[in-house]
Amino acid sequence: MTEFDMALAGETCWLELSDGARIPLPVERWRATPDPSDEMMLAHCAGPTLDIGCGPGRLASALSKRGVPVLGVDTSPVAIRMTLARGAVALRRSVFDCLPGEGRWHTALLADGNIGIGGDPVTLLRRIRDLLSPQGKAIVEVDPPGVPVHHHRVRLNGTGTWFPWAWLGADGVEQTANAAGLDRRWTASSGDRWFTELVPA
Repeated sequence: MTEFDMALAGETCWLELSDGARIPLPVERWRATPDPSDEMMLAHCAGPTLDIGCGPGRLASALSKRGVPVLGVDTSPVAIRMTLARGAVALRRSVFDCLPGEGRWHTALLADGNIGIGGDPVTLLRRIRDLLSPQGKAIVEVDPPGVPVHHHRVRLNGTGTWFPWAWLGADGVEQTANAAGLDRRWTASSGDRWFTELVPA
């Protein structure tokens, strides 16, 4: 079981950056029911929705209960088991693997910092664009304004394998999205969290 799997089971978890900094991960929020900030994302998920990096499935489950067709994808077997236990459909797979319905998804959801997957937001968003239908949209959680686009090698809890991760601030969304063939429709905050909607250019 990886450090992330253990965190989903209830242990404290943090990211260690290559420069030695530590960032605590809000695992309890991921394991809880959707909060008001989550509701802002969920309200914009229409039609078949792909929840990328679904974690323990709080968002996928909420959408499923509202009658929204949704598929969660995650590389963690514990995350997939937890999502399935919540009644949502999920696959253990990377977003960069072959996925069902490529080019036909109405909504792609990147919550909880998952814009960092792969360490390059432009590459990730290009992949999202390929997954979406021409009329589709991506709902993406980003960092607050003032956080520059930056990349680090990170590992969980100071052990395990280093892997690339990235951060994207709200004021860097438009340039990053445009480089990936997407347009920014809106950017807004809820509580202390920030979100943006991107559509194929």
